[in-house]
Amino acid sequence: MKQVVIILVNWNGWRDTVECLQSLLKLDYPDFRIVICDNESCDDSLSQIGRWADSHAISYAIYQRNEAEVGGKTDCDPLLVLIQNGQNLGFAGGNNVGLRYALARRHTDYCWLLNNDTVVEADSLTKLVQRIQADQTVGICGSTILYYYDHSRVQALGGGWYFRWFGIPWHYGRFSRFPGDADRQMIESRMNYVEGASMLVSRSFVEQVGLMCEDYFLYFEEADWALRAKGRFKLGYAPKSVIYHKIGSSIGTSSNPARKSDVCDYYNIRNRILFTWRFFPYALPTVYIVLVAEIVLRLFLGRWDRAIMIMGLMKRGLSNRAAL
Repeated sequence: MKQVVIILVNWNGWRDTVECLQSLLKLDYPDFRIVICDNESCDDSLSQIGRWADSHAISYAIYQRNEAEVGGKTDCDPLLVLIQNGQNLGFAGGNNVGLRYALARRHTDYCWLLNNDTVVEADSLTKLVQRIQADQTVGICGSTILYYYDHSRVQALGGGWYFRWFGIPWHYGRFSRFPGDADRQMIESRMNYVEGASMLVSRSFVEQVGLMCEDYFLYFEEADWALRAKGRFKLGYAPKSVIYHKIGSSIGTSSNPARKSDVCDYYNIRNRILFTWRFFPYALPTVYIVLVAEIVLRLFLGRWDRAIMIMGLMKRGLSNRAAL
């Protein structure tokens, strides 16, 4: 049986993380470990999670980042590992600490990167592993992701398609209802990224492609990862691996500009420009046209500060992508 290390990044969200852990304990997959990478929370998250683990008689170890990244103690193999990252490393950086820990442990075969504000079905991991084992060319496999507060609504079927000319990702199944017909083969043939709330990655994928790019801090990391793997690994989708996602409970993520937090809006726009610079620089003119429309929308919403922020990012992006 292949061992899976489940990696959660926590930032001031221990209540969500505990609820996720409670669902993970019900998994029917027989061989997994859980790693929680804390991005310097200020709500006493690791202590709260540790107290929860004590109350459920769950063995755990606590490591500093430097200890974890070399695999921790070789004679210690608890179900739960808590890692103090020491600073807010963002999505990619936080997950990379967990990935380094997992790869330093020789028994790790797969890593499941899972958002901490999710709840999983008992067979969700089993279905992911079955799909990735059925085709060794699959390096990342995604799940059916439903909205936590409305299980009939789909957030993403595995992943989606990134429209380079607009700089906009579009999740497959968005706005559709569940259950519905999910054509796995069609989705896999078309998607060019796996939705980051649930990504099962193989050890060989990480060893060959490398860790996630930390330049973004938030958003676009999964699209970057997938593009870097193009030609070496395929993207997979396990329709029966079902995840319920609260979406943005920590940082205010939303597709609605009126509901986006400042952090969400900033990194979404910044990284749209950065990602385009990196992979599709010829598409910058059309991406900038779309960003002008974003400015107009922010002005319409009365968010002059956001409009000014977008103009500043566009100016910096034109002068030098390193300035982003």
